[in-house]
Amino acid sequence: MVIFDEDALICDMAETYGIFNMYDLPAQLVAILAVGLRDDSRIKIKMSGMKMDFQKYILAALFDKVNWLCWTKTKDATHGTHVPERILDLLLQTKAGTDKPDDLMVFESPDAFEEARRKMLGETQDG
Repeated sequence: MVIFDEDALICDMAETYGIFNMYDLPAQLVAILAVGLRDDSRIKIKMSGMKMDFQKYILAALFDKVNWLCWTKTKDATHGTHVPERILDLLLQTKAGTDKPDDLMVFESPDAFEEARRKMLGETQDG
C-alpha cells in the first residue's frame, strides 16, 4: 500500500487511527492496521481502480435513473430535447458516457507549468 500511494495511506492512518507517523510503529502493526482500513478509505478505493466509493456510484446511478424517468414524462421527452445530463458522468469526469477523461493537466511546479505554456503557445525559451 505504501508503494501504491503513500500519501493516501498516511491520510487514512491519521484519519482512522490518529497515527501521524506510521514509520514510528513496527511494520507488522502498520500492515495489520492498513488491511483493517474501511473499504471506502482513500487507499482501498485507489487500489481497486475506482474513483470514489461504491455507495456514491450507486447513489449517482439511482439519481440519474430517477431524473431520466421524470424527464420521460415531459414535453421535452416527446421531442427528444433537453435530455438531463448524467451526474455519474460528471462525477467520473467523463464525456457522454465514454471512459475518456476530460483534458486535465497537472504540474509539479510553476516552472513545469511555464514550460508547458511556452510549448502550447509556440514560444521559445527566450520569450
